Amino acid sequence: MDTPPPARDPRAALDALVAQSRTPGLQYLVLGAAGTLFEYDRGWADIRHRVAMTPATTMMAYSMSKTITAAAVLQLVAAGRARLDDEIDGAIRTPYGPGITIRRLLAHLSGLPNPIPLRWVHPVARHGSFDEHAALDAVLAAHPKPASAPGTAYHYSNIGYWLLGRVVERASGESFTTYVADHLLTPLGIPSVDLGYVIPDAGRHAHGYLEKWSFMNLAKRLLIDRELIGDYEGSWLRIEPHYLNGPAFGGLVGTARGFGTFLRDQLQPQSVVLDRSARTLFTEQQRTTANTPVPMTLGWHLGDLAGRPFYYKEGGGGGFHCEMRIYPAPGVASIIMTNATGFDVKGCLNALDGGFC
Repeated sequence: MDTPPPARDPRAALDALVAQSRTPGLQYLVLGAAGTLFEYDRGWADIRHRVAMTPATTMMAYSMSKTITAAAVLQLVAAGRARLDDEIDGAIRTPYGPGITIRRLLAHLSGLPNPIPLRWVHPVARHGSFDEHAALDAVLAAHPKPASAPGTAYHYSNIGYWLLGRVVERASGESFTTYVADHLLTPLGIPSVDLGYVIPDAGRHAHGYLEKWSFMNLAKRLLIDRELIGDYEGSWLRIEPHYLNGPAFGGLVGTARGFGTFLRDQLQPQSVVLDRSARTLFTEQQRTTANTPVPMTLGWHLGDLAGRPFYYKEGGGGGFHCEMRIYPAPGVASIIMTNATGFDVKGCLNALDGGFC
């Protein structure tokens, strides 16, 4: 879509989006290295019970989680416990053959397939007994054919980042979620109520919604587990609380403030969680084996807003949609989180962020 002009009054623009029922609720946060530049939260976390969206309301981050996974991997690389160009086949059994390296998984250059992952979820009630490793093994068995030869082309893959969760476990000797909590979230001072891999409080966790008049809603029984399909609440269909089967590719639950603390650390001259070498890798554009640049670093996608380059990661599915960005030149970061699958997070940030950059 064409980039809209920057909104002169971001609060009025966001009020209009909520008033027009473009999303039940949202959080929008803009930060500089020194702290918050703008914060907004409005609308409903729960439409039926009229529970307001607040800064403390948690939402599902889905694929925005991948950037945190990448940071965990790069920590282990910097510590010498993993090597970017090592092939994973010797330590992790996959059906894809040789050439699958950690670097290629991080940059979506592994050539792995990317089947629709919307059914790779389970209800909250089954989370305690859920076997993540068995779920990944089943996905690998069901999708054994690569999309391309390793290193030759950019192919986004949720499977690739799910495998990176196993890389973290093999290199660290800890469960993936424990490693991230202990080595990324805790050092940054992010409390578990603001970012983690479990819903910390059901009473302040937003319901996710599908717009009643949308293709996703029409096709929901083909795309979404029936256990997760709730009731209509006005013009929205509620999606019941759930977890993703693979935390490494999309399992984070949190607030804009929680993610904002991670973003603010990346705006500092020296990061708390990534040393200088890891920071360089985190933001360095990657290339194919033919030396063709791809729109990826080892953890971020690359974008441009009216001549201002930025790093970004989007996430969406199951009633939620979000995106976070870092604009390196002005030293500004932004994040938007919403509880509507179809909300245009990219267009919204394009319209709003220019006023802060």
